[in-house]
Amino acid sequence: MSMLGLKLPTDPRWTHLAEKNIDEILTDHAHCEQKAASTAISLIVSFPEYTDLVTEMIALSREEMGHFKMVHDRILARGKTLGQHRKDDYVIALTKFFPKGGSRTTQLIHRLLYAALIEARSCERFRLLSEALKDKDLAEFYHKLMVSEAGHYTMFLKFARHYGNKAEVDEKWQALLDFEAEIMKGLGKKQTIHG
Repeated sequence: MSMLGLKLPTDPRWTHLAEKNIDEILTDHAHCEQKAASTAISLIVSFPEYTDLVTEMIALSREEMGHFKMVHDRILARGKTLGQHRKDDYVIALTKFFPKGGSRTTQLIHRLLYAALIEARSCERFRLLSEALKDKDLAEFYHKLMVSEAGHYTMFLKFARHYGNKAEVDEKWQALLDFEAEIMKGLGKKQTIHG
């Protein structure tokens, strides 16, 4: 866990649930990749003057849509269609942590920290899938995605520290990690990536 800084590991029961409901997991995962792409685009729309951020978010949105296509292709290969989007209770709970408002920079930092943590938790879940799935092809697929997500997590965190006061940002990050650990105590029981 230390690699990602997460304070509470996923409940091991989640992996068994995921294995039994892999079609549900793939649908939810596809929607997660879509949301990751739209987060990148939303940061470009909201903060166009941060050129280095915009440049990275262009690349990220393309990469996440590439991942979406990969997951979607697997859904189709299994003879299924992409299911309806469902709300992500984890993300909804997480994004209530920081107070709304504040300066543009503060808002940007909060959004970057949320994005970093969502990527970190996704990375941890992909690692679990890569280790637990009996379908070796799917396990290998999740291993590759895990490596990619780890890079995204560090990138968002790096930008937050770059645009804000590093000590202050690190304090916020630790507080957010503590809050996320509390959320995780109530999760691990649903066949979704963050459930």
